[in-house]
Amino acid sequence: MATTPANQQAAPATPGPMKRIILIALIAIVAAGAAGAGVWFFMSKRAPAATAAATPAPAPAPTFFPLDSMTVNLQSDDGQQHFLRIGLTLKLTDPKTQQELTEHMPEIRSRILLALSNHHPDELAPLDGKRALATELRTLIEQPTDKGAAPIHVQDVLFTEFVVQ
Repeated sequence: MATTPANQQAAPATPGPMKRIILIALIAIVAAGAAGAGVWFFMSKRAPAATAAATPAPAPAPTFFPLDSMTVNLQSDDGQQHFLRIGLTLKLTDPKTQQELTEHMPEIRSRILLALSNHHPDELAPLDGKRALATELRTLIEQPTDKGAAPIHVQDVLFTEFVVQ
């Protein structure tokens, strides 16, 4: 039988310095490969072409058309004079619409003034009243100015000044 001396103990196997270097090099190579694959995946020419086809063209920038401020008398049940000073800016889709509005501005201002003078101060005080007024003004402005003409498209009516006294 083979006997081992009592002095001799089993030494744990420690990896040599060469094994550590090889292990670190392998980890570095795998990490570099993963990074390269990620860059190739995200920067490949096939991916932008596929997303560009699916993405619609951006909408053209809106045109903002400010109107001169207007002051009107409001209807009143209490016998006092109430005034509304209002500034409007129209959000339009194209400059051609702005040209059409400029050509017919006296008629459009008249429509707006008549509509505003028909309101009570109490109607205009809450936020919902202001929103309803913006919708009403948009409808009035979009009406054709000439018989047989196409209606003017206004995206939104924006208040730049709104004072009720």
